[in-house]
Amino acid sequence: MAAPRWICDAHRHLGAMPAYPFYQGPPVRPDTTARATIAELIADMDTEGAERALVIPNYGVPDPDLAFSFNELVVEAAAKDDRIRAALWVSPKPTDAERTTAALALAAEPGVRALKLSFLLGGRVDDPDCAPQLDQIFGHARERDLVVHVHTSPGAASDIDEVGRLVDRYGDHVRIHLVHFGGGMSGHIKLAGGRFLDWVRAGKRVYTDLSWAIGFAPRWLVAELDRHGLGHDRVLFASDQPWGEFDGERAKLAAAAGDGDLAAAVFRDNFHHLYE
Repeated sequence: MAAPRWICDAHRHLGAMPAYPFYQGPPVRPDTTARATIAELIADMDTEGAERALVIPNYGVPDPDLAFSFNELVVEAAAKDDRIRAALWVSPKPTDAERTTAALALAAEPGVRALKLSFLLGGRVDDPDCAPQLDQIFGHARERDLVVHVHTSPGAASDIDEVGRLVDRYGDHVRIHLVHFGGGMSGHIKLAGGRFLDWVRAGKRVYTDLSWAIGFAPRWLVAELDRHGLGHDRVLFASDQPWGEFDGERAKLAAAAGDGDLAAAVFRDNFHHLYE
């Protein structure tokens, strides 16, 4: 099945990072399609047929100053082009408390729709030292009706079991976008096997995307949405550029969603509902 030509991308990054010696190897730049400028981002969106995009500071290199430094760039992007919505990088780490407070001060800027939270650069949901920052982040999101965009990839500090505690703790009042649908085998099975739709049924304001999802997951999730008759409004398309690949992610989700109402929802309508 073909995805719609004009679609909405609920997760992509802006900002170029330096090479880094990941995993004790030589310095490398795996994000080969990273964009440093707003003009490059807009050109990519035009080429891809991206009608709207939620744009997030690029991160991955373990330097918090770098991720925070891109917040003003994504805010500028949202002000420059009405197709762009911005997500601000925030951190649960106590050492980043001052930077997070400064980031939250940008939340009133036009086009800001989300706060990006990841534990890949440190911190844990169950660390008491992170609790004040998490309460601050989710409290600010509730106050300003922002989405909290949370990385869920297993193999790092943010496995879905840990991130799930955020849904239990804050999901009644704050919209939470679980990135990567758990990020791998264990997360996919836990979420599609019941946990995701259990949260939806319980009234949790939880959403997800299928970027990075491995083979079986998109079709299984779609089958579960149909079987239970709910959750069709909680799944979004996301490319995760430059860490993901737009055309591949589009083809994968289109094959699972088909070309009817569900495709319209995941490729366009759900984005407008969540981020417009």
